[in-house]
This record gives sequence, C-alpha cells and structure tokens, in this order.
Amino acid sequence: MQQISGMLMKLFQMARLEKPGQVHPRAAEFTLGLLIAMYDRSGTGYVKTRSAAVALISLSGDTLLAKYRAFFQFYAVPDGKETLITRSALRSLLTDLNQIPAIVGEGCTLSCVEIAIHDCFHGVLNAAIVEEKFLSWLRSEPAVLLWLPTCYRLSATEMVSHQARCR
Repeated sequence: MQQISGMLMKLFQMARLEKPGQVHPRAAEFTLGLLIAMYDRSGTGYVKTRSAAVALISLSGDTLLAKYRAFFQFYAVPDGKETLITRSALRSLLTDLNQIPAIVGEGCTLSCVEIAIHDCFHGVLNAAIVEEKFLSWLRSEPAVLLWLPTCYRLSATEMVSHQARCR
C-alpha cells in the first residue's frame, strides 16, 4: 500500500506541474482510497501493484487501443520470440477490471468472466494467444468490458465543441 501511495503522490505531483490548478491537492489520497475500496475489501492493507496499475490505465484519458495494449503488456508472459496471454492471465485481468464497475454495484458474476474467456479463446488450439488476437477480441467489445469503451466515448465527447448555434 505504501509503495502505491508513493507512486500516486509522484504521479499527481507531475500532473500538477503539467496542468497547474487542474489537479485536486488530495487526488493521490482519493485515488488510493478508490483502489483500496476496489482491491482490498477485506482490509488486509495489501493491493497488488498490477491491479492498481490496470485500474489507473483503464481510468486514464488515453485511447482505447493504448489501454488495451497496456493491459496485454501487464498480463502477458514471454514465450520464446512471442509474448502471449494465457487463460489464467486473462482471468486475472478481467477479474481486476471487473472491480471498477463493481465499486458502483455494476460488476458481473464470475460466470461472465468465464464466458468472456471462452469467447476470447474460441477457435484457439494453443494455451495462450498473441497480442493481435487479444486486441481483436477487445475491439469486438465483449459484454464483460462494455463499460470501458462506453466510458471512453463519454469522456471523449466532453471535449467536442460545435461551431453551430441554436436558436
């Protein structure tokens, strides 16, 4: 928890320098509270760094493709010349991501995660998939992660301005 807290302090310090006046002084504290609520419900005082990172990535203002690539990098394992994501790693990723909508009572069940894994690996004979297959599956907007592109689209529309005037 202390390691994540320190990283958040540095992250928001840098953000305050880049965008003065736009970052709440307690942003690191609030974000840590959110991460604890999502990933430490039993109060152990422990949050996996990878879980915290995937939450921050998913809530960032980056593009969907950049987020999807980062998810792959965090959960994939090297296998010779390739980097692959296994069913087990995908299960961990989806479980971690599912904690975000779950915090507001919108999470799905474990069976949703299993259905998504089966869908992602449909027609795959190997025990793991390459990044391109993973990205292709995510672009199809699986139901278990439908909240992610929806939130991205909503945040992207906040920046849209039209030159037309209404009467």
